[in-house]
Amino acid sequence: MLSPLRASVASLVRSSSSCAKQLAVCIVGSGPAGFYTAHQLLKLYGEDVKIDILDRLPTPFGLVRTGVAPDHEDTKNVTNQFTRIAQDPRVNFFGNVNVGRDITLDEIRKLYNAVVLAYGAESDRKLNIPGENSHGVHAAREFVWWYNGHPDQRDLPVDLSRVESVAVCGIGNVALDCARILLRPVSELASTDIARHALKQLQHSKVRQVQLCARRGPVQAACTAKELKELVSMPSIAVHAQPSQLAVSEADQAQMKATRLKRRIYELISNAAVSEKPGASRDLFFQFYRNPAEIIADADNQVQAIRVEKTQLVADPVRGTVAVGTGEYEEYPVQLVLKSIGYKSLPLPGVPFDDRQGVVPNAAGRVLTGVGAAADSIVPGLYVCGWLKRGPTGIIGTNLTDAEETVASMAQDYAMTRQAPTAAVGGAGLQQLLQSRSVAVVDYAAWEQLNAHEVNRGQQQGSVRVKCAAWDELLRAAGVALPHVHAM
Repeated sequence: MLSPLRASVASLVRSSSSCAKQLAVCIVGSGPAGFYTAHQLLKLYGEDVKIDILDRLPTPFGLVRTGVAPDHEDTKNVTNQFTRIAQDPRVNFFGNVNVGRDITLDEIRKLYNAVVLAYGAESDRKLNIPGENSHGVHAAREFVWWYNGHPDQRDLPVDLSRVESVAVCGIGNVALDCARILLRPVSELASTDIARHALKQLQHSKVRQVQLCARRGPVQAACTAKELKELVSMPSIAVHAQPSQLAVSEADQAQMKATRLKRRIYELISNAAVSEKPGASRDLFFQFYRNPAEIIADADNQVQAIRVEKTQLVADPVRGTVAVGTGEYEEYPVQLVLKSIGYKSLPLPGVPFDDRQGVVPNAAGRVLTGVGAAADSIVPGLYVCGWLKRGPTGIIGTNLTDAEETVASMAQDYAMTRQAPTAAVGGAGLQQLLQSRSVAVVDYAAWEQLNAHEVNRGQQQGSVRVKCAAWDELLRAAGVALPHVHAM
């Protein structure tokens, strides 16, 4: 049964399809948001739509390939659905195309009836503390991309043979992924699709403990219970948390009573902290109410400790409950610091951008002309979906609902205007323009060649796949030459 939104949109599409020409749509970004947008368009328009999906990487699937942890292979099964979408004759993939350098957004908009921005979040929020630029301090995103074989982080300077203790700032799912990969027995990772350079580092790793630093308490932890349970249940990891940091206030009790997830997370942490694990060889320390204040480096600017300020939660009439510093500090000796305090989207030239929120200003997926008071109208034919639309929140499936809303807005606009496609519209015009600029496009057939190459190498080495992790290696495996470096 169709939802009211989908039913009304389907009605609009039916009423307009008899007199409208084929809709040409370009989606910038081939992650979950991009593919779910394509999925919704195919369902609504049938044969009356042609879709081109662009990505700056030679590989599709976005964070499903470069963000999902290698020991979470089941989560990547969604690529089976995305593969079916990409193989649909109404869909074309243009990989290794950097919008803003190889082609401008204005040029793309002239070729299509609608453009959907779905390129996600490829930057990070900063701690803004002294020592943040020391050697051995990385964004968790960079570390995740490094162990997942993203070509931008192939050469991230990580030497785990010199690291015994790691501080991870944050306690969301990405922070837990980093801690788990660092502490998991490396033998359990060898059969996954983890990047071979990361596997080699982990085989020589001396990491024995991870400090998870959170500025608020266990009840406010941003992770999911499933991810947390997996981490604290690992037999090789002894879990530690100070009893004083597990004490709950009346406000905490109210949150746990109102939300089962909050209660479950608290129980997992508090129970794990008192569980005996005789065979544990590595330690995980939860450091709640601890806000990073300074990263301390040695004479060579190499991290040697992190200084944290103790915090307490205080009610704020505007922001709700906030963590404020107490003026008391602690130091933890560490040789690696991973910042996991949030992803951040990057602006695209010519597109309004809310720097504070890190999103493109929009109304139900329609891009607005500005931020705040300047957002007095919409940009015709320009839409947004995914993290770029709502911020870096939710799970992979959240993008399906998000895409449904954006496509509904597009369908309503198109049904009302019945805008005719422009001359040389769509993929033919795009292909011609990219060829004239000698852009080495990776189409879906080339990706399938690259994919088969990785899978075959994996079979030879007893793993899911062996990823190509350098730009030139990726393009060679796809049968495409690399004319110039394709960094962001």
